[in-house]
Amino acid sequence: MNSILFLLSTAIFLQNNWQVFTSPDGRFQIEVPGSFTEKTDSVKTDIGDLVYHTFFLQTDSTAENLFYMVSYCDYPASVAFADSTGLAEDFFKETIEAAAETVKGELAYSADIQLDTHPGKTWRIDYLGGKAVIKNRAYLVGSRYYALQTIAWKDRSLNGEGTKFFDSFRLMP
Repeated sequence: MNSILFLLSTAIFLQNNWQVFTSPDGRFQIEVPGSFTEKTDSVKTDIGDLVYHTFFLQTDSTAENLFYMVSYCDYPASVAFADSTGLAEDFFKETIEAAAETVKGELAYSADIQLDTHPGKTWRIDYLGGKAVIKNRAYLVGSRYYALQTIAWKDRSLNGEGTKFFDSFRLMP
């Protein structure tokens, strides 16, 4: 009986350990099971220097997901994703291909999604010889690109915590 109470209290603690993270500069909020670490990187591209703002949480190997991440990047206003379905589609295609190539993984699926009226994609990459899974959601909001990601061992990849993380993402005015 005591072990059942321990398991229940542990489950309640873990469930209650989630917190709402808000990024005023990023204009978003999301629920995450811990505290994010923030990192900013600048990348030189043909269209100029792009600044990627990344928030991540690395958990331990016993967690449902090993890693949670949200990042955003503002593209120059001249890159009119919203005005061109073809440009947005090409952007997502190249992003997904580069993501799979970077980890030497295999694309398991991708599908169109939306956040409010903003175009997006969801996809999954199997990597580490099929032992791990990277799940992604990405959105184009005007000239801003948002990317959300979880990483899990394949045998734990169908978990509610990843879904909770992805589904809790909200844009702020």
